[in-house]
Amino acid sequence: MTKVKEYLNKYFVTAMGAMAQGLFATLLIGTIIKTIGQYTGLDFLVSVASFASGATGMAIGVAIAISLKADMLVVLSSAVVGSMGNAIGAVINSGLISEWAVSSKTGAEGVFYSAGPAGAFFAVIIACEVAKLVSKKTKVDILVTPIVTILVGFVASWLLCPLVSYVMYYLGIFIANATTLQPFLMGIIVATVVGVILTLPISSAAICAMIFSPTALEVAISNGTEQGFMLAGGAAVVGCCAQMIGFAIMSYKENGVGGLVSQGLGTSMLQMGNICKNPRIWIPPTVAGAICGPLSTMIFKLKCQGVSAGMGTCGLVGPIGVIADTPSSVTMWSGLILLCFILPGLISWLLGKLFYKIGWIKPGDLTLDDAKLPKIKKEAKKNG
Repeated sequence: MTKVKEYLNKYFVTAMGAMAQGLFATLLIGTIIKTIGQYTGLDFLVSVASFASGATGMAIGVAIAISLKADMLVVLSSAVVGSMGNAIGAVINSGLISEWAVSSKTGAEGVFYSAGPAGAFFAVIIACEVAKLVSKKTKVDILVTPIVTILVGFVASWLLCPLVSYVMYYLGIFIANATTLQPFLMGIIVATVVGVILTLPISSAAICAMIFSPTALEVAISNGTEQGFMLAGGAAVVGCCAQMIGFAIMSYKENGVGGLVSQGLGTSMLQMGNICKNPRIWIPPTVAGAICGPLSTMIFKLKCQGVSAGMGTCGLVGPIGVIADTPSSVTMWSGLILLCFILPGLISWLLGKLFYKIGWIKPGDLTLDDAKLPKIKKEAKKNG
């Protein structure tokens, strides 16, 4: 059981976290630069953004390989594997795979669906682990290691990516259809689930990059469910913002400005240790997300896609994603400010006050470790 936990932590916490870093440095930064370029009329920024987005698979490969402590040649070769895994997929026609391991240039009928970040994730892990077995084991390591990494990565991509793309295809269809038919209910579900994932030690950004991918959007457009798909992405942003702003406001008294910034613009994951000690502290921001989610899908109709949907207020990436994907209007800006900042903070603060009053939350329950250090040093100094 200990071994299972070790592997789960290694691949689905450490490696997925590294994958999110790769996405952040390419696709996500590209989205921000593109948005700035479009709003300022600086076309060269849009060009820069296209190069950044085009390096997504390579960055994922390198990031995961580094997280798995692979040698340099394996790390560099993993850029190729990440690129392959991100690009390879399948043509899906009438709900079935009609062509295996193809590119978007195929002439087959149907929709080409690449495995995207999910395909890169699995292919790179397999290639890295196999390559680590031969790395630095021969006198011609400079030839053997890259060849093994790339060939194993190709085989893994060829075998797995079409299946991964098939799963992601139906997951995207389900979310798009469900949100189109039940925007209120799905607003609650998506905002709550993605928000909770954001606070857990796994990457909501990586998961959203897989679910709300450009290919998934193309399928939603072809199926006439684009509106539901984009609204689900907007609800995901709101749910993530609720966790980050909620914890930041609710714990301000204990953590001060440092805690406000580190949680509000950093990550609510900092509260995970406190949540394990007292799970009730998780209720206010989660309720805030559940309330703001349907307001987003039903009234303000905020939209978002890709990795931005799982970032929340981290570097203000979530709101920037909404600005990029939602037509600019008074309703959009009002909804953005209200649902991503004001309401989550207000609801969490009010519920936090109530929980303090009834004893569900006690002083110190929301204190971050870094915030405790000055108090500890002060007490030690006082006690000599």
